[in-house]
Amino acid sequence: MSSSKSPLAGIRIADFTIHAAGPFCTHLLSQLGAECIKIESQTRPDAFRKPHAVYGRMAAATFDQVSANKLSVRLNLKQPEAVVLAKQLVGISNVTAESFRPGVMNRLGLGFDDLRQSKPDLVMLSLSSCGQSGPDSHFAGYAPLFGAWGGLGSMTGYSDGPPVEMRHVMDHSAGLHAAMAVMAALHQHRRTGQAQHVDLAAREVASAMIGDALVQASFGMTPERPGNGDLGKAPHGIYATGKPDRWLTLAIRNDTEWRRLQQLVGEDVCEERFATMPGRLQHRKDLDQLLSKWLACCDADATAELLQQAGICAHVSWTMQDIADDAHLRARRALVEVSAPDIPPRLAVGAPARFSRTDDVGIRRLTPALGQDEDYVFGELLGLSAAQRADLEVREVIL
Repeated sequence: MSSSKSPLAGIRIADFTIHAAGPFCTHLLSQLGAECIKIESQTRPDAFRKPHAVYGRMAAATFDQVSANKLSVRLNLKQPEAVVLAKQLVGISNVTAESFRPGVMNRLGLGFDDLRQSKPDLVMLSLSSCGQSGPDSHFAGYAPLFGAWGGLGSMTGYSDGPPVEMRHVMDHSAGLHAAMAVMAALHQHRRTGQAQHVDLAAREVASAMIGDALVQASFGMTPERPGNGDLGKAPHGIYATGKPDRWLTLAIRNDTEWRRLQQLVGEDVCEERFATMPGRLQHRKDLDQLLSKWLACCDADATAELLQQAGICAHVSWTMQDIADDAHLRARRALVEVSAPDIPPRLAVGAPARFSRTDDVGIRRLTPALGQDEDYVFGELLGLSAAQRADLEVREVIL
């Protein structure tokens, strides 16, 4: 069911992932053309099919962002016969992906060693909070925990304020790293034919983003939360403007750009102490106050355009409505409209990459209803007859 023009055409994924991080990984691969078969059940559907107050959304639109393109089948994995069917599905797939707490797949009889007995060249992704091994591997976790435990939250926020814990971005960052790792495992499999178990810890993804702070800590220094500042650039930040909640992002990279900004701002910032980058870094607080005073009376959009014309890095910090209304993103299909019979049309995020020789990427089919694709998966792929499937449904194997 994937397009023959797509980069990952011919790759099939048995997808046991749940929530956001794991499903975002397989969603990315599906946008590149992989056929992704999502395994759920009526008793344990993916949480994102429902309103999810943890993420501040009282509608199920989040599911579009991690499950469009996917196929859906029901398997009650508490039933031994369902586990047998799951193994058959793994046997005809190129990749198996799961994001349960370590040990869950083993208890179901679907762990890496179990599955290798029927598929010796298995490529499997296990995405969890802290990894499949180590003293903390038993911990479960959601996105805020990943950033907090990995140290990224501690480095996020203002220097005189508390840590700002990372939320949804951590799920997506972990999923992105997982997709890259799966691609590497597939490449290794193509070269060697050998099995590969990718063990990815979301907590470690957060730690991978704070290397500079860890270097400072290793030398006995105490890294500061930089807020919107930059250790090597000033001014550098996000400033309020004349309209409520309309913020301007500004970054000066060198003294030439600074002199251009001085001409626009005026004599208030023409003091000698601001003439060089070291001086501006030393007096960044005073400089930010002067720029904040100037920008407080400005129109954000007009000022951003003025600064850009002067060769200065500046842009309005866009709201979600700005993004939803953007003609450029729609023209590139970075935003696409999706709909379903029981849900009104709404926007979903498309593929952020374009390929010169394989242009068929992104969202190609709607988010699946639970069990929507069982005729194809159980019938065509696994060869079950209608009578066999009906019997399995009666006995709640397919549920």
